[in-house]
Amino acid sequence: MKCSYCNRNAVYFQRYSGKHFCKKHFINFFEKKVRGVIKKYEMIKSGDVIAIALSGGKDSVTLTNFLLEQYGGRRDLDFFAITIDEGIANYREKTLIVAEKVTKALGIEHYVVSFKDNFGTTLDEMVRVGEKLPCTYCGVMRKYLLNRTARELSATKLATAHNLDDEAQTILMNFINADIDRLARLIPQREQEGLVMRIKPFREVYEKEVVIYGFLKGYELIFDECPYSELPVRAPIRDFIYEFEKEHPGRKISILRSLEKLSDCLKMTNPQIDLKRCEICREPTSQNICQTCKLISELSGKIAVKYCKSLVYNRKPRL
Repeated sequence: MKCSYCNRNAVYFQRYSGKHFCKKHFINFFEKKVRGVIKKYEMIKSGDVIAIALSGGKDSVTLTNFLLEQYGGRRDLDFFAITIDEGIANYREKTLIVAEKVTKALGIEHYVVSFKDNFGTTLDEMVRVGEKLPCTYCGVMRKYLLNRTARELSATKLATAHNLDDEAQTILMNFINADIDRLARLIPQREQEGLVMRIKPFREVYEKEVVIYGFLKGYELIFDECPYSELPVRAPIRDFIYEFEKEHPGRKISILRSLEKLSDCLKMTNPQIDLKRCEICREPTSQNICQTCKLISELSGKIAVKYCKSLVYNRKPRL
């Protein structure tokens, strides 16, 4: 098939729009789309110090390269990367190597923060002895360490590589669980003390478009899946949306747009509350004790888990 914009051979067919793209026009489409999202939500402003959540996986590698190529030349912006090492055997070691290569090539600071150093144990050990699902421990503690590290390193924004697939799954999962509070939190709201504002430049592009862009740009991508990825409730929702999208192209975008149309109502029915400080670690939380400290307390009688009040990270300096 030929490109819808020129006579070159197409490399990608966008089912929801019916358009074919050659390499050149797909790259142009993707970059214009993501820059438009960043502008629409005012994700990047002059003077920002942007921490990039770089796992080393395909999406975060593409995001890191994209941000530095598109915005890295601006003197009014600064970037650095944070990698969380949860301690997942035969998985995280590979992505750490990729993350180090990416940050070295781009010349940005790289901070590696591990569960082992900060909580005294690894995710694998937590899963072995704990009663919660792996993604409960990982999700809560990853967010905790990302926010804490970004804040202590003076970041004004924390960029994550969540794409349209991720957003659609989260929206539908929260709706099915009747968790309207979490649904409301997906809507950009005012800044809150202690929380570094999250930005998601890829939130309106499909996961496969992120992968194709990274591949066409020649980034080093690995496609290993987390060994725990099939266990949580998100997996069947992901599969359902995938099948629905296959039969009815554009449904993922519709899910995102539905949330946007409900945003004003959600802000009224679920207003953003002022955060407290956790009685144990003093990190921001909506309750008296944050979820991380609750999980650590539950695990403390089973393994030598601890909470390190002084953040521990390994700095990978730019070379």
